[in-house]
Amino acid sequence: MKAVERAKLVRSLRQESRRLRLLVLVIGFFLVTLTFVVLSKPDAPLFNLNGRLSVDEAPRSLLIRQATDADATADPAQRSAAAQDPKPLDDFEDAEANANTKDSEERAHTVRDPQQSGKKEPESRLLGSGGGEGEKKGHRKVTLPTVSNYTIRDAEDGDNAKQQDSRPETENKLEMVAGKSDGSQQQDWDDAEWGSKPLCDFSNFRANVCEMRGNIRIHPNASSVMYMEPASSKRNELWKLKPYPRKGDELCLSKVTELTVKSSKVAPECTKYHNVPVVVFALTGYTGNLFHDFTDALVPLFTTASEFNGEVQFLITDMAIWWTRKYHVVFKKLSNYPLIDFNKDTDVHCVKHAIVGLHAYMEFTIDPSKAPHNYTMVDFNRFMRRTYELPREAVSALGEIPKAKPRLLIISRQRTRMFLNLPEIIAMAEGLGFEVVVEEANVSSDLSQFSKVVNSVDVMMGVHGAGLTNCVFLPHNATLIQIVPWGGIEGVCRIDFGDPAEQMGLRYKQYSIAVHESSLTDQYPLDHEIFKNPLAFHKGFEFIKETFMDKQNVRLDCNRFRPVLLQTLDLLNQ
Repeated sequence: MKAVERAKLVRSLRQESRRLRLLVLVIGFFLVTLTFVVLSKPDAPLFNLNGRLSVDEAPRSLLIRQATDADATADPAQRSAAAQDPKPLDDFEDAEANANTKDSEERAHTVRDPQQSGKKEPESRLLGSGGGEGEKKGHRKVTLPTVSNYTIRDAEDGDNAKQQDSRPETENKLEMVAGKSDGSQQQDWDDAEWGSKPLCDFSNFRANVCEMRGNIRIHPNASSVMYMEPASSKRNELWKLKPYPRKGDELCLSKVTELTVKSSKVAPECTKYHNVPVVVFALTGYTGNLFHDFTDALVPLFTTASEFNGEVQFLITDMAIWWTRKYHVVFKKLSNYPLIDFNKDTDVHCVKHAIVGLHAYMEFTIDPSKAPHNYTMVDFNRFMRRTYELPREAVSALGEIPKAKPRLLIISRQRTRMFLNLPEIIAMAEGLGFEVVVEEANVSSDLSQFSKVVNSVDVMMGVHGAGLTNCVFLPHNATLIQIVPWGGIEGVCRIDFGDPAEQMGLRYKQYSIAVHESSLTDQYPLDHEIFKNPLAFHKGFEFIKETFMDKQNVRLDCNRFRPVLLQTLDLLNQ
């Protein structure tokens, strides 16, 4: 019995010994880790006064760390002067320093615009090398390609790249070069270029746009955008606008939320920070019609936002979820961030660069002389082909592909401006050597599929209407043929589709039907004023639409139209 008790005692002592050794190992590992953290970054406390993780501990890029290190080695006199001139608490950087951990994790990029000061920053300064300081730390020099006003660095190599891989997905994207952390970035925000110019430009006949750089608060609950001014400023501006590019169309704008843009010395506290530009615009008005989807939203959005190379946040007023889902690939191509529904949002957004409204010009076109980076409709056409991953960049000359027939797409309609003799038109086109495809374009069309059909053809034709908007998917040098209904509306048709098509690098043919090709002859006698003087019925667009578009179909005279297709074949031979 004593031997059994002795054996149990020995086993118990051995177990206690193992537990003690394990406890010692755990405590030792913790002490080693804590020592490493303290020695590697002694100036960054692990916790702030509120007991939460400090914003300084958020993942930061090589360039941000180098910029911080460069500030740490600055002249002591400069650091002393900076200490004597602290920034107010509502300064963007100070507010950011007190943000919670969730906000710090959402900020995937830190932005700095070296061009705001009007001077070109030396590359060594942007890299934070400080005369070889970066190389001493074992970091390879990184070449910085430029996109628009922002400088984007290449992905980091070596250990730094491995560290990036462990971050959240948004942290792994290309990061913006950091601004200075000593508070002098406020001077960049309020420089002479942006601090003295008006916040808004209402001179464009089509769209009002407000653009500003600085300390900006966007407060959806109050439908306001505030440009924060120093106490000494005398600026006192207040603008009201509806961020939808149909200026002067009261019927359309009656559905759009009005925003207030103003200068202010007092603003609500920030709850969300954005280190990328923010664009605020509306998605109501006439959207839902394919033509207006493009001319009122997608083309202006491309013009306004594409220069940011995806590093832009969209805040959308009057947002329709079904609409954003329909064009989700376009939004994904233009922005790396989830869309924010302005009307349902409760945050106060703090930003450094904001654009309220979209840059828009004539119908369905881009004015290169006014657009950022001189964008053109050729750029937009290329953008749409690449967004929808369409294979054909340009049409092939006839005969270049053996036994291949030129493909003709006829856009059919089912309610108005229909082709009443479609089988006859198809037979005539096939007799000329075309392979004919007939498709109907409507609101419910799957653009990802329909765009592939359009991109596969060499010629697209249809009666004036929203379906012709699909020309944005045509390959370069393809031909668009627009059939103009009776009614003296040639000018409108050319503005809506003719000029945009040619500006996209497409070939364009316009065919105006004769009286005998119009179904209006079934409603009016041939000696009626509507045939003798159709311009007398031009009493406003709504009246024109009701008379010549909504109540008219087309019976195409194939003998009269045949030369147009022959001319198109000649163009394909060139």
